[in-house]
Amino acid sequence: MPPMSQDALAHLGEGELAYVKPISSDEVRKLFPQAPELAPGTTLFALHAANGTPIMLTDSREAAIANAWSQELQTVSVH
Repeated sequence: MPPMSQDALAHLGEGELAYVKPISSDEVRKLFPQAPELAPGTTLFALHAANGTPIMLTDSREAAIANAWSQELQTVSVH
């Protein structure tokens, strides 16, 4: 099997896969500039497309997964 190009790797899982990442409220502004002010130290959950693009922010992992399913995206674990 030939090696995968960087371009092909960048688009791997596009439109099919997503991942949920816990983030602190202190990190929210970088990913979601339109988000309102949040209490410092709050843990939230961001749903990201396979290429890392943030899709949504929520206060529960379950809501992020439900949103992925509603968009017909399969969630995968990222460590």
